[in-house]
Amino acid sequence: MMDLIAALGLALAVEGILFAAFPEGMRRAMYEAAHSPSDQMRIVGIISAVIGLGVIWLVRQFG
Repeated sequence: MMDLIAALGLALAVEGILFAAFPEGMRRAMYEAAHSPSDQMRIVGIISAVIGLGVIWLVRQFG
C-alpha cells in the first residue's frame, strides 16, 4: 500500500512540474486529448497501462 501511495505522489509531482514548466503546452495537450476520438484514447490508455506494468515488472525483477 505504501508503494501505491508513493507512486501516486510521484505521478502528482511529475504532472505538477509539467503544468508549472509548460502551461501552454499542457493546455494544448489537454485540448487535443479532449477532442480525440474515444477509440484512439482507449488504445493510448491500454498501451500506457501495458508499458507501466512492464516498467513495474522490470524494476521489481532487477531493482
